[in-house]
Amino acid sequence: MTAEPHAALMDATYRHQRRIYDITRRHFLLGRDELIAALAPPPGARVLEIACGTGRNLDLIDRRWPGLRLYGLDISEEMLRTARARLGTRARLAQGDATDFDARALFGAGRFERIVISYALSMIPDWRPALAHAASLLSKEGELHVVDFGDQAGLPRWFRTGLRGWIGRFHVEPRDDLGAALAEVAAGVGGISRSGSRFRGYACLGVVRRTAPAPG
Repeated sequence: MTAEPHAALMDATYRHQRRIYDITRRHFLLGRDELIAALAPPPGARVLEIACGTGRNLDLIDRRWPGLRLYGLDISEEMLRTARARLGTRARLAQGDATDFDARALFGAGRFERIVISYALSMIPDWRPALAHAASLLSKEGELHVVDFGDQAGLPRWFRTGLRGWIGRFHVEPRDDLGAALAEVAAGVGGISRSGSRFRGYACLGVVRRTAPAPG
């Protein structure tokens, strides 16, 4: 799916849902707060959230780690309406496609000390290019933190089947090989990765850390 049809699909999906998104998702988008607690950004760091949605995570990052320079990207203008209302001038927000956005043109910054992708790769058709593009924007010693649906391997089959059927209605598909993809992306930018499951495989959390100098 190309960027324009996907943007239209996301706008149609969230045109009304954005008003109740945070209330309805807080009990099953597990691991987001653990991700935020583990960010540990250096003072004044540039922190970008790709697929920032309603701005919920950026809001909590700002409260947990004050003094950062915050940026948010989303393909849906509908979701950005909610994010702008919530964050005001605390974050610089822009509409764009996660696979190929021009960070410097949109944000005036080409490198970031921390990048966050939370429950979005499972909704991005070209999720591997999106992951690789995010990692390419890391500064030296920068980190990409990811949380998303896991493979649910430790959960009963009936639960896995029901969960995947339900989230599929919202154009969500768990990326069962997320951990391997993170390792591949880390190797591509001269870095290291780690990943692990949470809640019996319900969620997967991972980090890519760039250890080599960023080009340019």
